[in-house]
Order: sequence, then C-alpha cells, then structure tokens
Amino acid sequence: MQYRRFGRTELQMPVFSCGGMRYQYKWQDLPQSEIPDANQRNLEATIHRAFDLGINHIETARGYGSSEMQLGRVLPQLPREKLIFQTKVSPKSDPLEFRRQFKQSLSFSQLDYVDLLGIHGINNEETLHNSVRPGGCLEEARKLQAEGKVGHIGFSTHGSTEIITKAIETGEFDYVNLHWYYINQWNWSAIEAAKRHDMGVFIISPSDKGGHLYNPPQKLVELCKPLSPMVFNDLFCLSHPEVHTLSLGAAKPSDFDEHLKTLPLLSKADEILPPILERLEQEAITVLGKDWVENWRVGLPRYEEIPGNVNVEVILWLRNLALAYDMIEYGQARYNLLTNGGHWFPGAKANNIAKINLNSCLSKSPYKEKIPTFLEETDRILGGAPVKRLSQS
Repeated sequence: MQYRRFGRTELQMPVFSCGGMRYQYKWQDLPQSEIPDANQRNLEATIHRAFDLGINHIETARGYGSSEMQLGRVLPQLPREKLIFQTKVSPKSDPLEFRRQFKQSLSFSQLDYVDLLGIHGINNEETLHNSVRPGGCLEEARKLQAEGKVGHIGFSTHGSTEIITKAIETGEFDYVNLHWYYINQWNWSAIEAAKRHDMGVFIISPSDKGGHLYNPPQKLVELCKPLSPMVFNDLFCLSHPEVHTLSLGAAKPSDFDEHLKTLPLLSKADEILPPILERLEQEAITVLGKDWVENWRVGLPRYEEIPGNVNVEVILWLRNLALAYDMIEYGQARYNLLTNGGHWFPGAKANNIAKINLNSCLSKSPYKEKIPTFLEETDRILGGAPVKRLSQS
C-alpha cells in the first residue's frame, strides 16, 4: 500500500480507504441478533482483508444503518495504534442531538475514540449554518474533541462547489469528503481551496457515483484500454497529489483486487494517462461537438432558479455521458434519483419540461434554443421508474 499525508491531521492515509456503506446488512438500526451470521462473517473478512493490504482507514457513518454495530464486532480485534477509524454524523438544528448520535456511534463501534469525525452532509446553506453557527454542531464536535473522544474534525458533502468552498474557507475543518473523478471534475476549485487550508482530501465513491465502473459499458472499456475503467479512474484521481485517498465501497473481500492494480502504475501516470484522456476527449468531441464539449455549462442557472427546480446542469451532464460513452445504465440510475434525492442529489427531472417556459432562465446560455429539446431527449433515453437513495431502501 502507498500512503499520503492527510493534510494538517498529519495522519499517514492509505491511498485507498475502506468505505462502510456496502457490506452492512441493513440501512436501518436493528438488534445484533437479527444480523445473519453469513453477513457478519463477510463484513469481518472484508475488514481483515483491508487491513492485510495496508488499508487501515475504515470509514462509516451513523446514517449507514447496521454498519457501525457490525464493525464493533471486528474493530476491537485490530491493533488500535494502526487503525484510522472515521464515522460521520449529520448536522442537526439541535447540537445535543448531534452529540447523542455521536455517542451512539461510539458505543456501536466499541472504541474509546474516533480518529476522524465528519459532519455528514454539508450540502446546502441550512446544513452549513447548523454546522458552523455559534453553538452549532461544529462547536459540539470541538467539545467531544476536548473530551478525547474525537481526533480530527472534517465534513462530507454532496453539495455545490460554492457551498463546499464556503465551508472550507471557514478554516475550521481538518479534512473534507467530496465528489471528484474523471466524469465529474466540477469540484476541483474546492480541492484547491482545501489544499490552501492544508486539509485532507477524501474522494467519495469514485467507482460507483464515479460511473458504475464495476459494470462499465463496452464502449468505455475500449476507450480506457489498456486499463480497466476502474483502474483508469483510480489512476486519474491519484495522479493529482492534492487528492489523498479514494473510498472503495467494498461489499466483499475480493472487491479490492481490481483497485490494487493501480498501485504499481502511480509512478508512471504521466506516461499512461495522456493517450487515454485524449481518446476520451476526442470521442466526446466527435459525438457531441467541440463547441458543446467546451461550453455547455456556460450561463446555466442553478436548479433553484429554474421553474419546477429542473436540474438542467445535471441532466445535460448525464446526456453527455450517455451519448459519448454509452453510460446509459449509470445515467438512468442518477437521472431517476432526481426529485427523490433531497439535498443529497437535488432538483427535478425533465419529464414535464414541455410545459415549462425556460426562455428567461436560459437567457445567458449560448444553447438556449437547443437545451429544451436536449432535456426532452434525455428524459426519453434515461427516464423510468423513480429511484431511492441507498439509505432510503
């Protein structure tokens, strides 16, 4: 395993982390007696495999159902001085509820302290305010830190780059969990802000939210050769020294195997990546047109400024991926989460776009005449049954 300094925490972080939202039994709390032995054995085998590989950062959340309770059966077996354990608790309007939930997390994990505590889901102004206001959740986390229950404090986010940067610029956080990978590089300026503040940078779900790369379309497979799309994406992310670790949402011990192929390639990234990047970019230009590829986001309003909260930016992005790289299955999963994703994946689908007048809100876009047709097209390609977030399932 290779390790990187995790910002001002000074922790030596493995470049791969073991995320805890794929191997647990349920997305709801339940008694330990109701967890099947086979599921628990699989979880423990996954954690032991991670540790054997040098992946000593185990990351979970209070919102991941039975994950913390199940981890509590295996974490005390690991050498505590080597373990980097992180959990996350969502911000609350009542900071005492935040404290109560953290104590529940700590009790379930069967540890005396957590190395990293993340405020889970600073996704909009309300969750940011509940976190950083005087007397808010961050202040409560600081008290827990003073009590020796917490090592370092960070935040996780599915929010806009603006919200992420605003949270970073408070200077109050030691690290950030955020989305950034080849198919969606919008948050790069937030990563640069994190670097200025010497924060650890943890990439959320690069293989799942980053394109369902465990089941990639054949076209993407061909474009990424000689690497698999998963190894290409890992190498792309880790070729940027500002990025410290990628979350691997392992569901079973063998899920680490493909990612491990990235490690011997890290020193050769400057040679390996350029031809793949060139092929991917050229294919997008061939299918979508150079001007569109370079300028499609220009002048697009935020979803809050669009009638019906239609998330035009995300919908057009998913259209790009579907047309350029045949990422239909991924696009369907993400598109049909719109309207049901709350502040974790906000905005609405384009299924009623014919009834909405977009003229004024698209006035600054060079493609204002074409976008309504593109939105209808995307709904035809990707529309289907509504999808729930994993935590709602």
